[in-house]
Amino acid sequence: MKFLLIMHNNPAILAALTPAEMDAVVTGHGEFIETIRQSGELVMTQALDDPSNSAVVRVRDGVPAVTDGPYLEAKEFLGGYYLLECADRERAIELAAMIPDAGVPGLGVEVRAVVFSAGAGE
Repeated sequence: MKFLLIMHNNPAILAALTPAEMDAVVTGHGEFIETIRQSGELVMTQALDDPSNSAVVRVRDGVPAVTDGPYLEAKEFLGGYYLLECADRERAIELAAMIPDAGVPGLGVEVRAVVFSAGAGE
């Protein structure tokens, strides 16, 4: 069963981390990736650029309109995700607790089951 482990970032919380705390988060992600690679549960992972570098596309009357910046004005933004193939929801939650962001006060990792999937290799 596939699960998406979603990391929501908050720039104010991340900026308040000490360099050692931030290093622990980065190092922890590397260790987590190695763990899920070895277990065979990693499908893919992606880290996303800052939302200030994003574009929002809306089509009105057949004409695309593009604006800069995030879709929503919010403190939190989607920072990245892990797509995993694991036995069940309990295992996905167990793995989510291993992601360093889950241990940072004010941050968390959202666990969502994938109900439909399509891709180039499918």
